[in-house]
Parts: sequence; structure tokens; C-alpha cells
Amino acid sequence: MSASISHPDGNYSAIAKIFHWVTVPLMGLALATGFVIGHLKDESKSAFYMLHESAGLTILLLSIARLAWKRFSPPPPLPDHIPPMMRIAATATHHTLYVVLILQPLLGFFTTNAFGFPMQGDTAYLGFIDLPKFMEAREGLAGTLLTVHSIIGWLTPLLLAAHVGGAIFHHAIRRDGTLMRML
Repeated sequence: MSASISHPDGNYSAIAKIFHWVTVPLMGLALATGFVIGHLKDESKSAFYMLHESAGLTILLLSIARLAWKRFSPPPPLPDHIPPMMRIAATATHHTLYVVLILQPLLGFFTTNAFGFPMQGDTAYLGFIDLPKFMEAREGLAGTLLTVHSIIGWLTPLLLAAHVGGAIFHHAIRRDGTLMRML
């Protein structure tokens, strides 16, 4: 297994692991609430919107911090035994995950603002932090943003399945210790 100077054991740093494992349940919350919001009656939606939007914004903030941490403390290189095609797949999956972790919350934030519902009052960040209104309601833009946000939301579980599937493949089939680098 290769190791870098900052990661002599080949594992991710404790801080990188915290970023990863705090993001996991937030992704679950954001996806679950996002999938059910459309099926709720109006009077019960605001609590779910608050949870969905707060999870999304927290994911965005964590992802920005995580990327900053990666610049300060780069992740360990992939182990030498990983074949080239698996390296490409892992790199593509990780890069796509980061794009989704940044883009999806931004799209959601812009969508709610374009619909004229900034994160204030019943849907304030974490239930009590009113965020400033970003723009006036723009229904045409809101519809487009919602469509893109929804499509990415429905595709995200496939991306997560590829990520988790790869981790399980390395752990259960290849038994190469790759998963243990993040545990």
C-alpha cells in the first residue's frame, strides 16, 4: 500500500473522516425529505422543507470546508494495487460527488429564493436562523431550477450506490483494505 508523508499509514486523516461520516446522514436526510415533500399536504410541508434545506445548506458548508481541508491535508494516494480502470472510476465518482455536494444545495437555495420562499420563518436554517432573501420571485427561473435540482436529486442515489458499491466490492470481494482507510 502506498503512503504519503502526511498519511504514512495510507489512511484518511481523522478530520477527513469526520467530514465524510457527518455528511452521510445529512445526505440521507436531504434525500429522504426531498423525495417525500412532493407528496405532502401544504400544512405539513414547512417542517420537511426546513429539514431538507437545512441539511442541504449544512452539506454545502461542510463540503466547502472539506475541500479547503483537502488543500491543507491532501488525501492519501490510492493504494498501488488498484488497477488503472478502478482508479479512473474512483476518481470520477469522487469528483462527481463533490460537484453534487456543492451544486445541489446551491440549486436548492436558488430554487426556493426564485419561488419567493427564502429560508426564513418556518423554513429558517436549522429552524431559527433567517437567511437573507437572495432574489425576488422569478417563477420561470424557479421552474427550471427545480427541474434541474429534482433530476440531480433522483440521480444522486445512483452515484451514492456506485460509491458504496465500490467500497463494499473492495472490502468484501477484493479484501484489499481500501474501505478501512475511511473507517
